[in-house]
Amino acid sequence: MKKIEALLYSNGKPLSIEIDNGYIKKIDYRDDTVAGKNIYIAPGFIDNQVNGYLGVDFTSADLKEEELLKVVTGLQKKGVTSFLPAVITASEDILLASFKNLAKALNNPKIEAAVPGFHLEGPYISPLKGYRGAHNPQYIRPPDWVEFCRLNDAAEGKILQVTLAPELDGAIEFIEKCTERGITVSLGHHNASTEQIKKAVDAGARAVTHLGNGCANTIHRFENPLWPQLAEDRLTASIIADGHHLQEEQLKVFYRSKTAKRLILTSDVTMLGGLPPGSYIWNGKEVVLEGSGVIRYTQENCFGGASLPLLSGVNNMIRYAGCSLAEAIDMVTANPAALYGFEDRGRIKTGTRADLILFSVENRQIVMQKVVFSGQEV
Repeated sequence: MKKIEALLYSNGKPLSIEIDNGYIKKIDYRDDTVAGKNIYIAPGFIDNQVNGYLGVDFTSADLKEEELLKVVTGLQKKGVTSFLPAVITASEDILLASFKNLAKALNNPKIEAAVPGFHLEGPYISPLKGYRGAHNPQYIRPPDWVEFCRLNDAAEGKILQVTLAPELDGAIEFIEKCTERGITVSLGHHNASTEQIKKAVDAGARAVTHLGNGCANTIHRFENPLWPQLAEDRLTASIIADGHHLQEEQLKVFYRSKTAKRLILTSDVTMLGGLPPGSYIWNGKEVVLEGSGVIRYTQENCFGGASLPLLSGVNNMIRYAGCSLAEAIDMVTANPAALYGFEDRGRIKTGTRADLILFSVENRQIVMQKVVFSGQEV
C-alpha cells in the first residue's frame, strides 16, 4: 500500500490517495494541511496523437518493441502516462506492418498499460497542397472500408481514431461504419464545406484533428473549414498549443468558442521530439528542427509535425488563452478520456489507474515534480 498527499488540481483542497496494485484504492479529503502543501496532484496526461519520439517513428515497417518502450518511458518523464501512437499516410504495406508491430508490442505489460489504442491519420485526407500538410501525396487516397478492415485486423482491433477528410467520395459511409463499431472519427487535413461537415457530424464524426492546422495558408475569409467546425457544438477539437502551430489569439478564440469542455490538447510530436536541433529526414522528406522546437518542411511552406511534449501546450493555454489550471489539465486528462470512453484513466477517483503527476505552480505555470505510473514513481 502506498499513500500520496497533495492538493487536488481542480480545487486546491488537500487529500490523501491510497494506492494498491497500481490502482487508486481510497481517497480521503482532509481539512488540515498536508505534507508538501504546495504540491498539486492530477491525473497523468493523455496524448491522442504521438507520431513518434526520441528518434522512433511509428509509421515504420521496422518498429521494434524496445523502441516503443523507449517512447513510453520517455513520455512518462514528461507527464504523459497514456498516448495513442499515430500512424500516418503511407502505402498499405507500410501501414499494415506498422500496425502489426504496434499490436505485437502490446504484449509487453508496460507498453499495454500506457497505450490503449492507435490513431490512423490519413491516408484518407485531402490531396490538395496545404490541406495535406506534410503527408506524402503519393499515398493519399479516398476512404476504403475494405482496406481499413485489413489495417484494423493488423492492429488487432486497436484503432481507436481515424482522421479523414469528409469531402472525399465515400467518406460519409465510411464514417457511419466506423461509428457503428465505436471508432472515433475526427475531421482533419480537409477542405470540407459547412454542408459536408454537418453531414459528417450527422453520420457520427465527433472530433477535429489539430484545428487550425492541416489547412491551406490562403483561404476564403468566410467559406472555409474553420468557422463551421468552431460553430459545431457536437465536435470536440484537438489543438496543438506548442506556441508555434497556433498563435496567442487563436488559442483565445478557440478556447472561448469551443469552451474548455470541447477542447483537447495534443502534441502531434514526431520522432524528432527530444532530439537536438538540426536537419533530418522524416517521412521521406528533409525537415529542419530549430532550436525553438519548430520543425519546418523545407520543400513546402508548412510545419513538419511538432517536437514539444504536451506540457508546453498545457502551460501555453494557461498563459495565452487565460484558462484556469483545472481547465488546462482537463484538456489532457478528463476530456480525451471522455472522448474515447476511457473509464480507467484521466480522472482521480477510486478504481482508476494510479497514473498521476505531482507538480508545483510557479508564475501560473506547471513545474513537474514527480510522475507516478501504475502506482510506481517514474
